[in-house]
Amino acid sequence: MKTFGLMGWSGSGKTTLVVKLLPELIGRGLRVSTMKHTHHNFDMDKPGKDSYQHRLAGAEEVLVTSSKRWALLHELRGDKEPEIDNLIAIMTPVDLLLIEGFKSYPHKKMEVFRPSVGKPLLCVDDPSVVAVASDGPLPQAAAAGVPVFDLEDVAGVADFIVDFCRLEQGVGKVGHGAA
Repeated sequence: MKTFGLMGWSGSGKTTLVVKLLPELIGRGLRVSTMKHTHHNFDMDKPGKDSYQHRLAGAEEVLVTSSKRWALLHELRGDKEPEIDNLIAIMTPVDLLLIEGFKSYPHKKMEVFRPSVGKPLLCVDDPSVVAVASDGPLPQAAAAGVPVFDLEDVAGVADFIVDFCRLEQGVGKVGHGAA
């Protein structure tokens, strides 16, 4: 399974770009999953639901399933956040795993950057950033030796990811008899 990251400062448009990239990449015959890192406390469960009650009662994991989807919630209960490699290992293999966030992890990634956010460009000091998508010109990115894409050029960003990851377009390969 190939992995590629999209990272940037809060408000830069990472999620918007991922949401636009998914249909573009899937339309090329790729099977794509996503992983998102957040610094915020989050909850996918709702108070009053049975699964929520299971977690409150102390369950380490709660698996919720239906005829449409399933989800596994794992409570850390004070344990350290798992390493990204361990999280990737539990995911079902696909052609491409897009990873949103995980700024400090050294996987290859594209920086999503908006000058209006008022934060520094990260690619200048981070060799794991192999490209930048931005809504404005970035001479520092060129100085860092990475290509810059217009944030709205979803097809161009998808082309870059496909080429960089050496993905074979067409019918999704992983899980269909080929590795």
